Amino acid sequence: MTFEPLASDFYGYADLLTDREKEALASLRDYLETEVKPIVNGHWEAATFPHETVKGLAAQDVYSFAWEETRPFENSAVFRGFVALELARVDASIATLVGVQNGLAMGSISVAGSPEQRREWLPKMAAGDVVGSFGLTEPDSGSDSAQGLRTVATRDGDEWVLNGSKRWIGNATFGDITVIWAKSAEDGQVKGFIVPRATPGFTATKIEGKQSLRIVQNADITLEDVRVPEANRLQNANSFRDTAKVLRLTRAEVAWAAVGNSIGAYEAALRYARERVQFGKPIASHQLVQDHLVTCMGNITASLGMVVRVSQMLDAGTQRDEHSALAKAYTTARMRETVSHAREVLGGNGIVLEYDVARHFADAEALYSYEGTREMNTLIVGRALTGSAAFV
Repeated sequence: MTFEPLASDFYGYADLLTDREKEALASLRDYLETEVKPIVNGHWEAATFPHETVKGLAAQDVYSFAWEETRPFENSAVFRGFVALELARVDASIATLVGVQNGLAMGSISVAGSPEQRREWLPKMAAGDVVGSFGLTEPDSGSDSAQGLRTVATRDGDEWVLNGSKRWIGNATFGDITVIWAKSAEDGQVKGFIVPRATPGFTATKIEGKQSLRIVQNADITLEDVRVPEANRLQNANSFRDTAKVLRLTRAEVAWAAVGNSIGAYEAALRYARERVQFGKPIASHQLVQDHLVTCMGNITASLGMVVRVSQMLDAGTQRDEHSALAKAYTTARMRETVSHAREVLGGNGIVLEYDVARHFADAEALYSYEGTREMNTLIVGRALTGSAAFV
């Protein structure tokens, strides 16, 4: 299958990819265009999840690329970023499914699990046989998770007893396991636990009424005397620093997804501008419409340059928290601008799902907020610049 560079990759960053990486991207793009894109508007409107995509995406290896136990070929962080971009270019909810499964849930097990836990869980999750969630955020603890975590884990012989609650947990209504982060009653340190959904005392309730990422099945989770064996405690999760290692990896991929969501909106607006005729000619030939489109392209190109470099730094082992934080803060802010310009190109049709821009426009709000708000990521970068923490 031949790889065609996206016209929105204006400076040709895909040239950095190997032939094998381009081949994998071409296959993924074909699957997304033929199997996913035709169904997402219906599922978005109904706030339902297309469960068939879990296995379909697994067949494209999207859960497999990052991990030693599962990767089908050696690949770069830049390539994995382009995977996130291609997913979000079609639908940000599908990109979020993969981000939760591959980045957060599998990432937790890869970063903080023992070799035995990695061997047990990662292949099953890569194949789509086990769907995972990431249980960190709580009803009263979001940005202050490092200090404000209220879920408690109490040791009882060879088991741990979990009590508390979680909020906004993607995939949790139908997933098989959730990685629950809780403070140990013994030492006050944050630890991670693999909790099957069928465990007594574990309840996941779908959050209704969302106006963004409506396909994603976010849940409120309650944990009432949930008993987890010591074997399900992530053996290398000893403090919030280990949780932060997972977030460092996934924050950059959210930045890539923001670029993809921007591209999806831009491409839909460009297509519409070429087809929509007003005053006897396509609106693409109107000066003010071209201004909107060029602004979109500038935002996309600047953001793409930033995420490519951050991923190169990840491969080189030089990426720090402030690098991924700046990328997430910047690209999601530019995404917000881009989807607004794209919506404006469509006029009244910009609020109708049929033309795709409305979905990208709405979904941008969730990408802008999750995996660290702009304010929190700004403070992470500000601390690095000044040497002074200004979080409180």
